[in-house]
Amino acid sequence: MSKLSHLDKHGRAAMVDVSDKADTEREARAEALIVLSPEAYDLVLSGNAPKGDVLATARIAGIMAAKKTSELIPLCHPLALSHAGVEFTPLPERHAIRILASAKTKGPTGVEMEALTAASVAALTVYDMVKAVDRSAEILSIRLVEKSGGKSGTFKAAPSSQPSKSKPPRNARATPRALMPEVSASRPGGVAANFEKGAQGAPIKNPQGEREQLRQFMIARHLRVTQWARSANVAVNELYGFLNNQSARLDPAAAERLAQAARTSVDAMLGRTSR
Repeated sequence: MSKLSHLDKHGRAAMVDVSDKADTEREARAEALIVLSPEAYDLVLSGNAPKGDVLATARIAGIMAAKKTSELIPLCHPLALSHAGVEFTPLPERHAIRILASAKTKGPTGVEMEALTAASVAALTVYDMVKAVDRSAEILSIRLVEKSGGKSGTFKAAPSSQPSKSKPPRNARATPRALMPEVSASRPGGVAANFEKGAQGAPIKNPQGEREQLRQFMIARHLRVTQWARSANVAVNELYGFLNNQSARLDPAAAERLAQAARTSVDAMLGRTSR
């Protein structure tokens, strides 16, 4: 078994002595994958997220993190980087963003950790920028893709595998528990706990079903939350809250204005069937 380079002969953590190693050109690339809800994915690509331009901010954060790797990882050597970069590839079929970070230097030790740190912090920054819209966003993987230079030579990772088909798609939402106490309690007059009032006052069953119908309506019409809400004179948080299970129902007046802005009816927008 190979000896871990960051342990001394007594098994204690130690920084590797690289003073006898030759300076060589060294390069590394690392990737991270973050999967978002359809709403958050559209906001990221449009640049209209509540906090601003998500990808521009994440790029700067990743580059800054690469430069500060030795301050974050205790046994990493401070390096004079000749390059640090972060690029993004949208994956629309998964509502995901692939983050590819790269780092270069000429020195006695490699830049794998700099690339990995850049990818990690860029992914965390994307999460921070979208968490108001999608707290369930997932950073699925962070890994070294390729490195070159030094005694160990070149390394290339195998292509990443696709998620198991047995797993549900990322944008599938589990049925939540009761969102508010009044939803789980029985209502006066014998109305069941899982009924809400529609825009016309008629009882509707399963608000979660209408939430999913609204998401599908937005995807089909290419509607973005921020732009649609503003065009309908509806508070953005009102629409966000309903789509992300933070409110039990969409206000009837807001639903009417959203439907008018989309040139449809509330029933068609929420998938209601006439009785």
